Amino acid sequence: MKKSFCFLLTLIPLIVASCEKVSPIEVFVATVAVEDRVKMSNLYFKNHLDGKLWLLAEGDYSFIVGADSHITTDSGRMDEMLANGLEHDDLFYAHLGDIADTKAEYYITLDSLLKEAKARYVEKNYIKIDEFHYVYRKDTAEDPITSTYDEILYPFFPVVGNHDVTHNGWALWSNIFHSSFYEIDVIVTLENGEYAFDHLIFLDSASATLGATQIDLIRQGILDGAYDDGSSIYRNTFVFTHTNIFRPQFFEFASTFPREETFFLLDQFEKWNVTCVFCGHVHTWDERDYNGVHYLTLDAMSERNNPEPGDYLIRLNVGADGSVDWEPVHMNYTPKKK
Repeated sequence: MKKSFCFLLTLIPLIVASCEKVSPIEVFVATVAVEDRVKMSNLYFKNHLDGKLWLLAEGDYSFIVGADSHITTDSGRMDEMLANGLEHDDLFYAHLGDIADTKAEYYITLDSLLKEAKARYVEKNYIKIDEFHYVYRKDTAEDPITSTYDEILYPFFPVVGNHDVTHNGWALWSNIFHSSFYEIDVIVTLENGEYAFDHLIFLDSASATLGATQIDLIRQGILDGAYDDGSSIYRNTFVFTHTNIFRPQFFEFASTFPREETFFLLDQFEKWNVTCVFCGHVHTWDERDYNGVHYLTLDAMSERNNPEPGDYLIRLNVGADGSVDWEPVHMNYTPKKK
């Protein structure tokens, strides 16, 4: 049964059951501080992506979201998530942080998985026209745009989590994903030939604080997308971050953000007219509304935390009219017993 207007809430590091075999202190200590991560991310985004990414959709579209995969030697759940998204023709796949535990071999496993997933994505969605070039299967223009394999964007978009930045994890994570703070526009072609715009915002909350640089950039309005009269150009805005703001149950952790940052975020989400906020981190499902914003916190899709099959993912369905609803996505993968 579908539910409407969801906001996924994924906020940063708290000491939870996900921290098995890791010192509670180490969970909070990042070898690269949030200030430096955001500066590096912003610089990469401007220099390599011209300060903007965009995705194209026609009418209705959907996307899938997962959290806290904590990949080690077994990447079965992540592979299932990406395969499910590909089969369903989701526009993109979002991940809410703590993607892998911080060992080089685990990131090698992750990198190999993503390369295989991109190959499947390209095979399904593109036609190879010569040794080096591809065209998008749905491009019906007389002179379709051609791309090399490397130029084809694989639409997997993660945020960084606390487990991704401990033990020099930032070097491993950023080598694959580059930016922990970025935005994407979804340009939707409507039946009448007009366009609508949706907005995706990815925040770095892996250190339990946004940090001064990230807050300053937000206050400068780089993510606002406003017209001259102050109204938004976007019909929907979706925010993805790791650390949760709200406490799922009374005996579990609430946000580790400083109080002032919590209020700043709640106010900012309202100013952005956010439709849904997606969070992870606490490995417990939570859903609530606050000031007209819907928050969803996802359970962990990790095989170690949740070895039995279950509804660990969600899919957002965005209608051509801008309506939004969501549905749980069941995961069937069961890790092999040793």
